[in-house]
Amino acid sequence: MTPAPDGLPPLREVIRRHGLIAKKSLGQNFLLDLNLAARIGRAAGALAGVTVLEIGAGPGGLTRALLAHGAKRVVAVERDQRAIAALQEIAAAYPGRLDVVPGDALSFDPGAHIDVGVDHGPVRIVANLPYNVATPLLVSWISVEPWPPWYDAAILMFQREVAERIVAAPGSKSYGRLSVLVQWRCEGRILFDVNPSAFVPPPKVTSSLLRLVPRAEPLPCDRRLLETVTQAAFGQRRKMLRQSLRSLGADASALLLAAGLSPTARAEDIPIDGFVSLAQALAEQRSLRHDAGA
Repeated sequence: MTPAPDGLPPLREVIRRHGLIAKKSLGQNFLLDLNLAARIGRAAGALAGVTVLEIGAGPGGLTRALLAHGAKRVVAVERDQRAIAALQEIAAAYPGRLDVVPGDALSFDPGAHIDVGVDHGPVRIVANLPYNVATPLLVSWISVEPWPPWYDAAILMFQREVAERIVAAPGSKSYGRLSVLVQWRCEGRILFDVNPSAFVPPPKVTSSLLRLVPRAEPLPCDRRLLETVTQAAFGQRRKMLRQSLRSLGADASALLLAAGLSPTARAEDIPIDGFVSLAQALAEQRSLRHDAGA
């Protein structure tokens, strides 16, 4: 087999040598197309001086592309112990630029492995996310406190259906709780789709690469209350808000009046700022109730 441009062996050889048969239990679909990996690396923007956090590095196709594209440092989190040796080979080819972190991304603490702050340069998340943890990881990244977060952008691979939900506009069938929570704090757009044939094994669905950029100043709102009102509203999305919001244990009519929303509207019709207004109204109603009971 002909070596890749970076001098490392082809990924199929790496997989064979290390016995890396993709595990469904780990949500693995290995990206073997180095040209596509390079395209994803370019989609991450200029990486000179940037520390990149990669989740689910696997045999290291995207890892290699990020390093070749000029990332100052890549922190690769990988749960599959079989892949660690393969990633260490890449680390040896790029001395001092790749840190391999064995472990579960859901319990990964960025502060323990990544230097954040102006003096250390920007941090960017770039990942072909394992499908079974993609949404929980995204929710954890948009729930960071304080805000703005420790990363300046996230370039992430999702199933096409999930990517569409994330960027969906009010009034569409895909618009839901995830759309509101992500778009409240981030600007997002789908960059391009990826055919199942680009992966081994090929998934049954098309994938999409999504770029998220944190908003410096999201509309002022208590994140937990926004989560609460969206859960109530979309939990019964076919019902009118005056009915679905009753599960909050609050005066739904008063909330809607304060937020300037129609009581006959449904969750899928409400824009981001409408949900923010609802969360603000709920905060005010709870504050008044607390003061009255004090």
